[in-house]
Amino acid sequence: MAEKFSYEDIINLPHHVSPTRPQMPIADRAAQFSPFAALTGYHDAVKETARWTDSRVELDESEKSVLNDRLLALAARCSERPEVTVTYFQPDAKKAGGAYVTAAGKLMKLDEYARTVVLTDGRRIPIDEIIGIEETAPGETAE
Repeated sequence: MAEKFSYEDIINLPHHVSPTRPQMPIADRAAQFSPFAALTGYHDAVKETARWTDSRVELDESEKSVLNDRLLALAARCSERPEVTVTYFQPDAKKAGGAYVTAAGKLMKLDEYARTVVLTDGRRIPIDEIIGIEETAPGETAE
């Protein structure tokens, strides 16, 4: 004797189509089963919190004096467009801290009013954020 299946009575019936409600498009039916993010933006917030930033280094008076002397010496030679490598702190726009960045280029001027070092490519570096500035030989690259 063959086993009786529990759906044998309805397995061969035609597919039901409602006479009063329109059929849902296939794309909308698939969307019902797509993943749901209950905490929208949570993953991005955790990722942002975990992102590493450096803290600003405070120079002592002797280091500030050496840096100031280098800036004055370079300011006197701006017309020669010396090649310089500047290491400075760039504050993070979203959280406390930031990153130390090294920029290389030709020095155009020291803007004492805006307190910036201006390179020939237009970059402006705040003097108060600089922790090191070196003159580099033409063709030499910063490490």
